[in-house]
Amino acid sequence: MLKSASTPVRAADFLALHPNKQRTQCILFCVTEIIRMNCLVRFPALISFFLLCCGLTSCYRDGITRQVAARVLSMHGPVVFGIDEQSDFRPVTPESRIHDGDIVRTSDGALLNLALIPAALTQMSSNSEIKVEELRISKDGNQTEGGMRDRSARIRFNRGQITVLFSRQNKSGSQFAISAPSVTITADRDCLFRVQSDGTATRLTCVQGKMYASHSAQSPVAVGAGYFQQWPSVYLEPIAAAEDAAAQIDVADSLKIGNQLRELQSGWQGRGPF
Repeated sequence: MLKSASTPVRAADFLALHPNKQRTQCILFCVTEIIRMNCLVRFPALISFFLLCCGLTSCYRDGITRQVAARVLSMHGPVVFGIDEQSDFRPVTPESRIHDGDIVRTSDGALLNLALIPAALTQMSSNSEIKVEELRISKDGNQTEGGMRDRSARIRFNRGQITVLFSRQNKSGSQFAISAPSVTITADRDCLFRVQSDGTATRLTCVQGKMYASHSAQSPVAVGAGYFQQWPSVYLEPIAAAEDAAAQIDVADSLKIGNQLRELQSGWQGRGPF
């Protein structure tokens, strides 16, 4: 006969000791513990334990999603950031953490290399402005490294010029979206691209990979490597960069910046998880 005095193992302790166990193993553990306990004598404790197990299995099913802050990779010249509609903008430093809702501005002659999420790195050129709308990561369990399920970043690009290196790094899902004047740009695969805007017209140049652009009620347009598109425009399809001198300069310049971002990313990865 099972002993009613047996002490149940807390599900939270099991999660701490075994962060990499799969959901099926967790359920098996829960069932085993329920059988080991005397259900009739320990009924109140059984309910509490069952609720803990439900939370545990839900955690493995849905993962843990949390907000993250963008990190500064490097910078040159005066750059400031602050909350929308507030005048007390603060200088950006290498230790700054930029969160959802923050606006970032580079002054004349300045630039900022920023890691929005591990999959999305960007260089803001001078006289540029972005607003961080959402930065999220999801992981399997409460792990600090590995177990990555999803990364997502969404920003509003108001003016200036940004060059973006987007790389998923592994099989985890990653999404990146930019809301710019007249167009919304999305990426879900590895790519390198540049976006420019004067606040009214927006120009997208794809250097590597592919992204999608949506303008008004029109269907999204795929812009592949070596092509550019501008909004508003009389052209509905992307144009080859080889046919435009400015686009050729954008491609060459973006390739250099992409290499710089990769080097900065390599050096930054040793500084700990996001």
